[in-house]
Amino acid sequence: MRHLTARDYTVMPWANGRGTTTELIRVDRGGALDWRLSMAQVAQDGPFSRMPGVERNLTVIDGPGFDLVGPGVRLAARLLEPVAFSGNLEIRAERISGPSVDFNVMTAGRTALVRVVRGDAVLDPAGAVLCVLALDTPELALHDLLVTDAALPVAGLVLAVWID
Repeated sequence: MRHLTARDYTVMPWANGRGTTTELIRVDRGGALDWRLSMAQVAQDGPFSRMPGVERNLTVIDGPGFDLVGPGVRLAARLLEPVAFSGNLEIRAERISGPSVDFNVMTAGRTALVRVVRGDAVLDPAGAVLCVLALDTPELALHDLLVTDAALPVAGLVLAVWID
């Protein structure tokens, strides 16, 4: 099991230059993205960077949220409600009433399942990589990340991600 903290994370500018992303973990395969977990603050309406070939899952973890709008797509990104969309889309954040922090899962050629877990539970990776982001737990600091392939007991409020 890996236990990552803020000291392990990397802050980088967005491709569109309108903010920064905190990369928690990135796994590459053959020199290209395999999967990545990150956090970003969304404080104003504007475009998301296109990421062809990447599946995205976004969960607002702080703030009022916003809408994700693109051709034929309107998704409500609300607090602790994961939403999935294709990185192929030209998508924008709209209806921002205040800053929100989002947690992002990006996969290329893999699938990801994101769930909010409240209370005591034992999470089974079921053959996947299990990542757990601490939101309000008695044992971990805010935004600590655990990465494992073994069953993991959790308590409090976490975001769990299964990547297969």
